[in-house]
Amino acid sequence: MSVGETVIGPPARPTPAQWVRKNLFSSPFNSALTVISVLVIVLAARGIGRWVFVTADWSPVVQSLRLFAVGPYPAEQLWRIWFIVYMVSFLMGVSGGRFGGTVRTFAVALAVAFGVLAVLPISPDYLPLDTRLRLLLNPVMAVAGYVVGRRAPIQARWLPLAWLSSFALTIVMLGGFRNVALLPYVESGKWGGLTLTFLLALVGIVASFPIGVLLALGRQSNLPVVKALCIVFIEVVRGVPLVTILFMVSIILPLFLPDNIRIDRVLRAMLGMTLFAAAYMAENVRGGLQSIPRGQYEAAKALGLTGFQTTLLIVLPQALRVVIPAIVGQFIALFMDTTLAIIVGLLELLAVGRAVLNSNPAWLFRDMEVYLFIALIFWIFTFSMSFASRRVEAAVGLGKR
Repeated sequence: MSVGETVIGPPARPTPAQWVRKNLFSSPFNSALTVISVLVIVLAARGIGRWVFVTADWSPVVQSLRLFAVGPYPAEQLWRIWFIVYMVSFLMGVSGGRFGGTVRTFAVALAVAFGVLAVLPISPDYLPLDTRLRLLLNPVMAVAGYVVGRRAPIQARWLPLAWLSSFALTIVMLGGFRNVALLPYVESGKWGGLTLTFLLALVGIVASFPIGVLLALGRQSNLPVVKALCIVFIEVVRGVPLVTILFMVSIILPLFLPDNIRIDRVLRAMLGMTLFAAAYMAENVRGGLQSIPRGQYEAAKALGLTGFQTTLLIVLPQALRVVIPAIVGQFIALFMDTTLAIIVGLLELLAVGRAVLNSNPAWLFRDMEVYLFIALIFWIFTFSMSFASRRVEAAVGLGKR
């Protein structure tokens, strides 16, 4: 750089006062809009706050927290639920310590959420001391897992296996075994609440993704039989409402099975949701596959890669990267669609809310509080998935050149 040459750098970051003046009070019209908007927000927040903290009667929610969490699961077997929650907290802490970033953010949020639940100002009759202590143990498990993830020589490829193993263990813990005193059998009809909602959503999300990818690849295949079967499955399933599929797998499917074969109704609901989500997932992935330039295939062929290697190592990663927003949107829709399980007699979160309202005549007109509580739960988890999607998109550079 020669003497006297001007160095052009990035513009200075505006101060808060400069930002407010530029974005909120840059003209008389914008200033008037800002003042009106602030007044509307303040009045709305005041009215909502008065209703939430003064007018609303939250007794149906406060007195039914256990039902919202686990449904009619036997009280003497609740230690299984606590074991599953501790396992998830520990694995979340390990994953946060090993990977950091977004996973660590979720691990911290989970630990804070359990800590906040433990100190809520709720009567000991509905949130006793032993329950508060069990809730406080979750942040301890998350911190312990974080320390293990940071210091122990754990390879990253083992953590997905650990999560899959924890899911299998969750099913075993929830259901138990017949004629086993330590882990007695609990029929799926007693699974309910947020636990069942999580279970339905998790199975649908995890199982529908690989099936949807295979269906998308099959639809793009050069084998006419495979392509035709995939097209028929995708178009038929996408042309039928989820409610109809749930009725078919829950009511009609058992009619075609032998008398000695009975599939659990929770498993049938999982099957219906998985197949429904897989058909939509296939179309999302197919859109990503079609966005890959032909030159990528030709370059892979020039390098001597086989068709399988080209698809697995070159094409599929790029296609999935492009459709991350659509895939996460499908996951969010599936999580919300778990409320349809009430139609086939499963006591998921929304069904528990209705049961709570019908259990006490004094609560018949408290439906706004109950449904607002359920809506808040769904919003928290769907927003979490959306937040994770944005972080993943930023990490892979989606939308940037």
